[in-house]
Amino acid sequence: MILSRREVLKLGAGAGAALAVGPSALVGRAPGTQDIITKPIPSSGEHIPVIGIGTRSYNTAAPEAEQTLFRETMATFVEQGGTVIDTAAGYGRGTSEDVLGRIVGSMDWTDHVFWATKVDREEEAEGTQRMERSFDQLGTDQIDLMQVHNLRGTATQLATMREWREGGRIRYIGITTSSNRQYDEVVETIHSEEIDFLQINYSLGARAAAERILPMCGDMGIATMINLPFGRGRLFQAVEGIEVPEWAAGFADSWAQFFLKYVVSHPAVTVAIPGTTKPHHIADNMGAARGELPSSRMRIRMQRFLDAL
Repeated sequence: MILSRREVLKLGAGAGAALAVGPSALVGRAPGTQDIITKPIPSSGEHIPVIGIGTRSYNTAAPEAEQTLFRETMATFVEQGGTVIDTAAGYGRGTSEDVLGRIVGSMDWTDHVFWATKVDREEEAEGTQRMERSFDQLGTDQIDLMQVHNLRGTATQLATMREWREGGRIRYIGITTSSNRQYDEVVETIHSEEIDFLQINYSLGARAAAERILPMCGDMGIATMINLPFGRGRLFQAVEGIEVPEWAAGFADSWAQFFLKYVVSHPAVTVAIPGTTKPHHIADNMGAARGELPSSRMRIRMQRFLDAL
């Protein structure tokens, strides 16, 4: 019998035990998922798979053929041991949460995924309304991670999130950015606010976050969720027509795995969330959550390889 996360939590002894058990404890549900690489969330010790999925393009206005691909992609993601689904109230023209909630609910995986979503409003009342809508759209009474989207109304929204976290409606809180221009504000927020997660852009071709912010998160016990791990597709463009080098064969079978394993092998990175709406892409991406991760020496070689192109 497979217990839902909430059923497992009820068996725990108090809040500390509850936080220590999460979706990653349940990934051994399908063939081949037991070997998934996981990393701990520093504030709790809960482990999550190092590869999740981004869902900016999921929307209700897409043609039925695309809706079918959405469902097949999510089914493949779950079958491959994935749990972390990142979305936002504003994604998919405001319908991404609805699409995902329906898909996950229809697959009866609601209690097995790690929901990460975002609020993008300045004012307290609007933010509260936006977050309440997220619960309704996702079809859940507990959201794993609520994030302030692009540092919009940070102090105000984090205050509400803390109250909801205390009440058990939210498990973790955080902030997001996908722009280097916000890095100074990110640093200020990390020092002034207590958060569990930082979502930030980082890739083999865009390494600025590793200069100061990722080490800071590692030192301060903040989990990191990486967006744009393919650099908005520019990394694939850079290697077009080039084979994955033989020296990478021990850890990467494709360029997607090469780029993702570079990201998740950083000591301070917890999870990467490449966005996709195609089943074969998510299957390839999830390959980066298996096998060996490149060593620090190999990471330098990967950097030099890309920089020489």
